[in-house]
Amino acid sequence: MTSVFRFAPSPNGELHLGHAFSALLNAKLATAAGGRFLLRIEDIDTTRCTPEFEAAIYRDLAWLGLEWEEPVRRQSEHFAEYGALLERLIRAGLVYPAFMSRGEIRAHIADQETLGRHWPHDPDGAPLYPGVDKQLSRRERRRRIDRGDAFAWRLDMEAALGEVAHPLFWREARDEGLAATERIDASPEDWGDVVIARKDVPTSYHLSVVADDALQGVTHVVRGRDLYFATGIQRVLQELFGLEAPVYFHHGLVHGPDGRKLSKSLRDSGIRVLRESGATAAEVRRMIGIG
Repeated sequence: MTSVFRFAPSPNGELHLGHAFSALLNAKLATAAGGRFLLRIEDIDTTRCTPEFEAAIYRDLAWLGLEWEEPVRRQSEHFAEYGALLERLIRAGLVYPAFMSRGEIRAHIADQETLGRHWPHDPDGAPLYPGVDKQLSRRERRRRIDRGDAFAWRLDMEAALGEVAHPLFWREARDEGLAATERIDASPEDWGDVVIARKDVPTSYHLSVVADDALQGVTHVVRGRDLYFATGIQRVLQELFGLEAPVYFHHGLVHGPDGRKLSKSLRDSGIRVLRESGATAAEVRRMIGIG
């Protein structure tokens, strides 16, 4: 079977050295395996993603010497496909419309902590969603949706895990050789009822990435360590949709001089900035350890 790797950036900011490392590593591993290297544009956030940032992605990756297969899959062109998957979850009763605003969530959690309850947090440190909407009747949910209330579709994690007949795990490569893997037990319950889709966007990162990796035949998901624990959420969705799980390899992150993880929002070590300051692609490759 041909190995398939992918680099899937979101065009909501300029690429930095961390993106360059991930893209170049994927391309390197694809070449070593005699496989394919795909570029995918994850632009479901139609507010923050722009054509200008997308064009910059192509420009920066080409400057680094990367080549990818055409056509490039752009997620914003496939909302109908994701919507069909969402509808399957709705029909199965595995998602529910969540109407609580951020303020209401904070107030609910504060009330519970006042009563002495320690509120759980997800692996990223965010408080779990209270899930009180699950108690709403079907009629009340429909009334609020028809009224135009803001909501998000959240996965009922307890119900979803009830549909999985065996313990969840994924195969994690031990190193860049990818030959040896270890079984990693997944704990999606640590994330609570995660957002699966929005009121006006019928998908989320987790739903679209699971769908696209399966559709494109991705065999190896090579991405940053910051997404390691989120793999558990994606394993739940893969099981619910009957999709085969790829092998995962979560590489180390590129950090700035102050030890922070690089961020688009802070414009850390941007590829464009480095290029315009006179750096060469070869120098950038050496900076991140991929010659």
